[in-house]
Amino acid sequence: MSETSDRSGPILQLLANGLRLWIRSQCEEVGELKLRLNGSAFQLLRGRLVSVELMARRVTFQGLPIQHAQLTSGPLHLNVRPGLPQQALQLQHPFRLHGDVTMQGTDLNRALLSERWRWLADWLASQLMGLPTLGSLAVDNDVLQLEAPVINSGEAIRRRFQLKAEAGTVVILHLDADESVPLPMDPGIQIQEARLQGGQLHLRGEANVTP
Repeated sequence: MSETSDRSGPILQLLANGLRLWIRSQCEEVGELKLRLNGSAFQLLRGRLVSVELMARRVTFQGLPIQHAQLTSGPLHLNVRPGLPQQALQLQHPFRLHGDVTMQGTDLNRALLSERWRWLADWLASQLMGLPTLGSLAVDNDVLQLEAPVINSGEAIRRRFQLKAEAGTVVILHLDADESVPLPMDPGIQIQEARLQGGQLHLRGEANVTP
């Protein structure tokens, strides 16, 4: 893992280390991680930081594999505790995050077929194909392809879709019919852009984060 802060000073470095530990505690895996802390030592002594800019690669968050993330936080309210290296800071209040994340189609397929996200895979099969179980998901350039087995027939049905962001969520549009289905979305997350390109899913949006 590689973590850096673009600002110097022992207090801001303490904060960078604390944020690194907190981010790692929220994720199952973090590859490359870079932080830019926007604020002064004086602000930090008062428990305030203007924002944090984060760039990360190869992150697994709540079972979802993220190839790349570029995120910026809103203002942070902090409690700094230099005497506790493993808990050098506490985030005192919820904060906003906004930015972009990218997921590989192959990684997304594996995640959806895992036990944690199987419910969503089968929800997609039911809502979009009228079948109970999703067999696979693939991203072919800018097209989403779903495959679902037909029970007791030994055959599978394939359907093609595209994506768009609407009303704060991702809407899946059927390419062969005049139908669309919005994804169930946490009310604390607002999707502003959703697109498929080069076998990847790109999302841009905002989220409320509760420490």
